[in-house]
Amino acid sequence: MHLQLLKASHNHETIIKNLMQFYKYDFSEFVDIDVQKDGLFEAYKFLDEYWKDNNNRFPYIIQKDKKYAGFVLVKFIESAQRKYFSIAEFFVMKKYRREGIGKTIAHRIFDLHKGTWEVFQKENNKPAQLFWNSVINEYTKGNFAE
Repeated sequence: MHLQLLKASHNHETIIKNLMQFYKYDFSEFVDIDVQKDGLFEAYKFLDEYWKDNNNRFPYIIQKDKKYAGFVLVKFIESAQRKYFSIAEFFVMKKYRREGIGKTIAHRIFDLHKGTWEVFQKENNKPAQLFWNSVINEYTKGNFAE
């Protein structure tokens, strides 16, 4: 298996936009969203922000064997009180799940962006909670707060 995490160039924006439809489809199990009249989910509102200068947003494409397998959107949040990284969106296509891809990519993301992290999941999204709890526990060797 050849797994790549690529910093997404502006040329990848349409690819992430298209993959976002599958992400939103999966996510519709946990939030109240529906497709619009054209049969598509609403576009991700701030996607174009990921390619503006000095905006503290980092888009990534996941490829397995040179095929698109998902994406990660990372934000750096800075306030007067604190600074931290956050996973804005994290998506691995269903056909590539349960192969360790998500864990491997999450570890690479944490390695790329050293510092304090906060990772949030919807309260009713139990699969995401189990995934992130396991990944963060392994990465930090249990040194994290829930």
